[in-house]
Amino acid sequence: MRLESLIIFENDDFVAVNKPSGLLTIPDRHDNELEALSALLKKHYGQIFTVHRLDRDTSGIVIFAKHEAAHKSLSQSFESRDVEKYYLGLVNGEFADPTGSVNAPIMEHPVQRGKMVTNAKGRPSLTDYTVEEAFGLFSLVLLRIHTGRTHQIRVHMKHLGHPIAVDPLYGNSQPILLSAIKKKFRLGKFTEEEKPLLGRLALHAYRIKFTDEKGQVFELEAPLPKDMQAVLQQLRKHKKPQGN
Repeated sequence: MRLESLIIFENDDFVAVNKPSGLLTIPDRHDNELEALSALLKKHYGQIFTVHRLDRDTSGIVIFAKHEAAHKSLSQSFESRDVEKYYLGLVNGEFADPTGSVNAPIMEHPVQRGKMVTNAKGRPSLTDYTVEEAFGLFSLVLLRIHTGRTHQIRVHMKHLGHPIAVDPLYGNSQPILLSAIKKKFRLGKFTEEEKPLLGRLALHAYRIKFTDEKGQVFELEAPLPKDMQAVLQQLRKHKKPQGN
């Protein structure tokens, strides 16, 4: 993997990277350090400081600081909620309301390790959503998180009854297939099994906006990965006309 192809923006203080799905932001207790994005950056820059992270299966924009002073300043911005974080997600089904907020506290699942649940005893958690496009089976949703709880968007979408597509933990692991979108789908003559359009969590950290300690405003975007683009292309192509 070439790091240069993942870099969205960098200056003397930080680097913004478009993390691929399936790659850890930082090593966890069970994984080899070399399998994390932070390891690629350390190899390139010598030292790097983690400001925030994304779930392994979530793609999109992550910020790393290049020195301790930038790390302190950026970390404070993230912790004080001065950073605007937007995601794009493909969710199951269509919403009754095209815009809304989910204000539901989140805590660790009492039994299932690594899973979160909404519960009155949990920590305050707030997510805003806007439906960008609705396709019946799926909807493309722009999401803004005001808090940074573990799995927040995934838990809140499940709470609304519209889990993120291809989410084995909060929805189901079924990949998105063209045969589910295209009415008269037929396998190719020499193809035995259909290849999924998307086989991973359909969630992407799309945009981030923050002000650095010098007062400069940064608004950075990570383009949608090809697999999510491919699904959207097919959904738009085969969308049923309104009123039919």
